[in-house]
Order: sequence, then C-alpha cells, then structure tokens
Amino acid sequence: MAISSSSSTFLHEKKYPFIFILSLLFLSFTFLLISNSQSSSFSLPSFNFYRRGTPLQPLTISPQPSAVVATPIDSPESPAKVSVSGEIDSDGDLLNLKWEVCKGGLSAVDYIPCLDNWKAIKALKSRKHMEHRERHCPMPNSRCLVPLPRGYKIPIPWPKSRDMIWYDNVPHPKLVDYKKDQHWVVKSGDHFIFPGGGTQFKEGVANYIQFIEKATPLVKWGQNIRVVLDVGCGVASFGGHLLDKDVLTMSLAPKDEHEAQIQFALERGIPAFLSVIGTQQLTFPDNAYDLIHCARCRVHWDADGGKPLLELNRILRPGGLFIWSATPVYRKDEKDVTVWNSMAALTKSMCWKVVAKTMASTGIGLVVYQKPVSPSCYKEREKNEPPMCEMGRNMSWYSPLQKCLPQLPPEASSWPPLWPKRLTAKPYSLPSAPLVEQAFHNDTRDWHALVTDVYIGGLGINWSSVRNVMDMTAGHGGFAAALIDMPLWVMNVVPVHEPDTLPIIFDRGLIGVYHDWCESFNTYPRTYDLLHSTFLFSNLPNGCDIIDLAAEIDRIVRPGGWVVIQETKEQINSIGAIFRSLQWSVNLYNDRYLVGQKSFWRPHGGRVQR
Repeated sequence: MAISSSSSTFLHEKKYPFIFILSLLFLSFTFLLISNSQSSSFSLPSFNFYRRGTPLQPLTISPQPSAVVATPIDSPESPAKVSVSGEIDSDGDLLNLKWEVCKGGLSAVDYIPCLDNWKAIKALKSRKHMEHRERHCPMPNSRCLVPLPRGYKIPIPWPKSRDMIWYDNVPHPKLVDYKKDQHWVVKSGDHFIFPGGGTQFKEGVANYIQFIEKATPLVKWGQNIRVVLDVGCGVASFGGHLLDKDVLTMSLAPKDEHEAQIQFALERGIPAFLSVIGTQQLTFPDNAYDLIHCARCRVHWDADGGKPLLELNRILRPGGLFIWSATPVYRKDEKDVTVWNSMAALTKSMCWKVVAKTMASTGIGLVVYQKPVSPSCYKEREKNEPPMCEMGRNMSWYSPLQKCLPQLPPEASSWPPLWPKRLTAKPYSLPSAPLVEQAFHNDTRDWHALVTDVYIGGLGINWSSVRNVMDMTAGHGGFAAALIDMPLWVMNVVPVHEPDTLPIIFDRGLIGVYHDWCESFNTYPRTYDLLHSTFLFSNLPNGCDIIDLAAEIDRIVRPGGWVVIQETKEQINSIGAIFRSLQWSVNLYNDRYLVGQKSFWRPHGGRVQR
C-alpha cells in the first residue's frame, strides 16, 4: 500500500536523518494504534521525500518500446541523450492496444459508466427511492473512449468561465427553456451565459448570499464557514459566487432531467459532484461540512422516517448549520404547512434548533437549523427516536442510509480554527500524540517543498491552464494544501482500500470524496484539467486492471489536460505504454514522475454530429 511505497522511497533517499528517525518511531507507533483499533479513522501520511536541487530529467517515451531518450530541461540547446534501463512493456501489447469509441450517438458524448448502465437500471425492481440515479457499474468495466462533441474547444479560462462557457463543449440547451424565467442559463451566440439566477435567487445569487449573512450572525463566510455542501445545486451559481469569499462549496446533484447541471458547473470551473440522496449514504465522512444548503432542492427530507435528513445530520459538523429555503418555510397552503409541521417534529427529535427564520422582500424565505454540540439533548428526549447508533468505520461507500443519530465525537464542542489557520493547524480527527502531530506537520511541509521545487515549473505543465485538479490518492491533503495559493481547486479522493484520511481533509478546510478506483468515478467526461496520483497503480487491489484505470483517466481529463503519476519504474513503463496507445504525449522525470498530456485524438475521428 502507499505506506510501504512511500516509506521505501524515504529510506532510499536518507536525506533528512532527524526526520528519518522520527518517522521510524512514528510508523511503529501508528502500527500499534491501527492494530489495536479497527474503528480508528487515523491513517499514515503519504511521505514523498526527494532530493532538493536535483536537476529533473525529462525522458520522452517514444512509440518504440525500446527507444527512450532524455532531454535535460535546463539545457535545451544541447539535448543530452540518456539511456534508461528497462523497456516499456517489451512484448508491445500495452503499446499497441486497440481502442474503440463508445457507441450510443449523442448520449455517448456524456457517458458515465456507473450512472448510465441502462441494462441494470431497467432491471431495478423499484425506483421509489431514486435507485435509478445511484451507481450501477457495468461488469466488466467499460474500456471504450468517449467521443468528443462536434466543435469542442479548449475551455474558457477562469475566472471568465464562471459566467461564460462554450456552447459546443456542453451542447445541452434544455435548461435554457426549462428555467428561462429563473435566469439559470442563457444561450448567446457560441456561448452559454450564467447570469446568477436561480429558483430562489429572485434578485440574483449575490443578493441571496447577503440575505443569508443578514439572517444569522453565525455565518461568517471564509472564516468559520469554509466547506459547504449545496444539495440540488442547479448550475452551481451559489457555490461559484462563494468562491470569492474563500468558501469551498461541493455542489451536488444527480444526473437527472435537469440536463447536465453538474457538467455545466464543472465546465464553469466550480467544484461539483454527481450524487443523489436515495438509499445509500453520500460518499463523505461523518461530521464533515460546516454548512449544508438546500434551495428548492426537491429532496423530501422527512421521507422514509426522515432518512434523508438524518444523512445530512451525519455529515454535518457538530454546531454546523443547515439552511433550507423552500416553500414550506414561508407559504401557508395546506401542503406546505403539512411538510413544515413534519420537518419541525423531525428536527426537534434530532435536537436541531432553529437559530433563524426570515423572509426577504422578494417573498423568499429561509430557515437556519443548527446541529447540537452536546449529547445532553439526546438523553433528555421523551423517546429514543431516532435511536442513537454507532456508525463503525467512517467509510460511506455503498453503505445504506441509517435511521439513527450517530454519537457525537469527543471534540464536538470545538470548532476548527478560522480560515486560513485551519489549513495547517492540527486537525481534530488526528490522534493526539506528539509523534503523530509532528509527522502531520512534516507531511505538510514536505508537500509544500515538493510542489514548489518540482511540480511548479519542473514538470513542463502549463499551470495557467489548470483550473481544477483531482488528487486520486489524497492522503492527508498535503498536495491540495500546497496548491492553496493558486487559482484552482482540488477534489481530494481517498481510495476505499487505503486508510481513511478524509475526515482530516475536511478538518483542514478542503473537500473530497471516497472512491474505489476499480470502478468509474461519478463525473462527466472532460471535466478535470489535471489528475494526480502517488503509487495508486502499484496499490490497486487484486482484480483491478491498470488498463481500465487508464481508460477512466482518459475519460475524465479534458483534451489538453494533464496527468502526473508518481510510481515505481516498473509501473511507469507499463502506464506510459498505455497512455502512448491513447495518443497522449508522455514524459518521464527523474525515473519517478510520469507526466502525460491528453490530445484531441479519438479512434476514427470520434466526433459526434449534432
């Protein structure tokens, strides 16, 4: 696993003797912790030590398996050829892989394997709880390549993209007509324009955000409120405008009849994720979000014994806020009053208190609930309903929704430090042990040095074209933290077969999800500028195929986008051959960093006529 790989790298380098001794003690101490506590959410940091000041050697992987040359980036006038031991899959099978374009015409352009498995969806016995919007992955995995929309262009750069994108990149005009009176999105020539309207944003999203600020003094954007979940986000204008206030909002919606709303969000450069509150838990840890927002999000919170709202309670930080702006809050017709009374009873049983309820001049109202920070209210309830429960391992992957209230964590009464101190302070979910805390700070420091010395300017990446990044092996979020001053955001992914570090990532004021990289990720094609991984390919569970993973990376990355893979030389030989078969340009630096850039190539043209 990543522990053994990163440790072996560290032992090989032996550059920092003090840290070396400290880390050996830390590893031994942590091993005892993990051995004695199966329910612990603690995990080891992903150390990535390197030789500072060592000139990077870009090695161009040529189409011929045995021909590999190198050109030092600091002497372009006199390229030095360097022979590299080993070959790129000597039998040539990986280099000569044959690829096909996904079938399905226009629908293939937006193919998401685990959400578009129509055979499995048609076989469902029920759709009552949104089962048809949940994951149903094909077996075996899909290896076809998603075609490009006709006229696809390099996306408009941030921050202009927040308000304008190319029509040809997401050619879905249905929302223009469906929401034309609410000004979600407008078509203008070759572009989609996003005026900042929404169902509840009668005077624009900026005024709506100010409305929330005035409703309660508990909300201080970009200070105590840093990580937000926007359920049923539309085209993510709420989250897009909160970026100006140093707030990271995970905009969440299913792939449904609101055509391509998450695809619009990601094309705009706004954090977003495809998911639904159906029968399974959201792929976030307990006690993660500072604030959850729902503006007419069409979720029946009191349904099925209140399971949807109990799921929000699970992922909301103690003391965190739920803002609900919907007609039951401010209308008095019979249906809305019935829903409001049901919500009032449910939130009372969950010990949520109303801290604000207000109406704007536009006729739109909202209510602000707060989750408790003390278990005293739970004990004082007349009935133990919903019952208290122990959630066990904090890993919500294909886990059913629970009709219960998790016990509050020991640190429930403490709120993370104000942003930006929160990023580098000791996370509450990190065990309180001196060696563990020191190792966490070392990990943060070394990722910062690595990104500064190597990733930025040393790997041939045009960072000015990078708006969003996916760290496929996020560890403690050190890579994302090192990029914090750049105009981009990072989706931190914690593989389900690795130690659970996602609570630490949220404690730091960053966002992320759990995922199993043996399966396809919940995102549209062509939605990320750069994917990054550290020893992911080496640590895939048995039964997972690196070819499937490479095909999934190709689906996610935009044409012109990048992949940065830190791996063993043996794995790099194989991975480089696969990406060469996909017509990516591939370079190798210092025998450990594979850097690939995706082309516009698709088999047989691979562009779909509209």
